[in-house]
Amino acid sequence: MSKLRGGLIQMGLKGSTSESPSAIRDKMIAAHLPLIDEAGKQGVQVLCMQEVFTQPYFCPSQDKKWYAAAEAIPDGPTTKLMQEYAKKYSMVIVVPIYEEAMPGVYYNTAAVIDADGSYLGKYRKTHIPHVAGFWEKFFFKPGASVWPVFQTAYCKLGVYICYDRHFPEGWRALALNGAEYIVNPSATVAGLSEYLWKLEQPASAAANGVYIGAINRVGTEGPWNIGEFYGQSYFVNPRGQIEKQASRDKDELIVHDMDMDMIREVRDTWQFFRDRRPETYGRLTDLN
Repeated sequence: MSKLRGGLIQMGLKGSTSESPSAIRDKMIAAHLPLIDEAGKQGVQVLCMQEVFTQPYFCPSQDKKWYAAAEAIPDGPTTKLMQEYAKKYSMVIVVPIYEEAMPGVYYNTAAVIDADGSYLGKYRKTHIPHVAGFWEKFFFKPGASVWPVFQTAYCKLGVYICYDRHFPEGWRALALNGAEYIVNPSATVAGLSEYLWKLEQPASAAANGVYIGAINRVGTEGPWNIGEFYGQSYFVNPRGQIEKQASRDKDELIVHDMDMDMIREVRDTWQFFRDRRPETYGRLTDLN
């Protein structure tokens, strides 16, 4: 039976939002490295952290100070460091960070690094919210996605980021492009979102016959205090069943073995891809 060992890291903010982005980055990296080491020791094959994992969720601020948090991909310090760890442990690492494409052009991005340390590419968040407390259009340009799927050493891997998860079209596009396992690094707080957290991604896993790894941060972040980041990162299987889940409030690495044979089994039982009628769906993109 084919197994894929996945790892997800959720974490609260280290340091203070009054510090510089570079100082916070140093503290967040330092806090993550022991968990990355632990993932390597446990034989994790694909590891993912939370959305913009080296920084606070700064979008409530609308403060241009945070532009200094952005880094180049793949030539920035965080991607380079994660390449070293990927190679050290023969581990695929998904690296969600704030990307500077050029001065004044910034994206919410995840770099994908293969198990030999090579840089495979990146996914830029496609759907950008702009509502109270989540003023993301101030910080992020929308990605022009072609729904990349990365052929890693261990699986065909897709990435969707946080608010993207509310849009079923991207999950379907990633699955049609061959994704077997999709990670969704997020930063989401208690309220309506918490109910949806355990509804949308299991439904998407079942609708598309894929595994999904959902990652959320933990704790509260001042001075904005938009709510509690409620953790509960999890793995969900192609039947839509949550197989393993993290705590609500702790820094944590969770490790889980996914039965990749289930993908074929589920798709051969629920023939959603065979029974699709794309020739009837034109109206979905005609309505703007």
